[in-house]
Amino acid sequence: MNEINMKNYDKNIYNKKDNELNAVALSYKPTDEDGAPVVLASGKGNIAERILTEALSNDIPIHKDPDLVEILSATELGEEIPIEAFVVVSEILRYIYKANGAKPPIAATSKSPPELRK
Repeated sequence: MNEINMKNYDKNIYNKKDNELNAVALSYKPTDEDGAPVVLASGKGNIAERILTEALSNDIPIHKDPDLVEILSATELGEEIPIEAFVVVSEILRYIYKANGAKPPIAATSKSPPELRK
């Protein structure tokens, strides 16, 4: 895999199940008020190949997880990831930040102390 690039926080999750490629792309912007990852793209077959090709050509990390892709592919585009996926996705994000030597940002939500909302 190419060096992980955090110019954006997108990542793709894919799975090859029943001889058909499935892929889901997520967008994560920790500065958003809610701070939860959102399903950016999802598809099977040729669409999945296009998602993966775009990710590779833009140095976006790819993670293979059959169970996760099944959960995320049932989520509507533009929707936040379901609660069942939070732990796994947060572990993936933590790995990406660590691989880049970066500290994960704290999302500026109304629940965070005022000094952290900058």
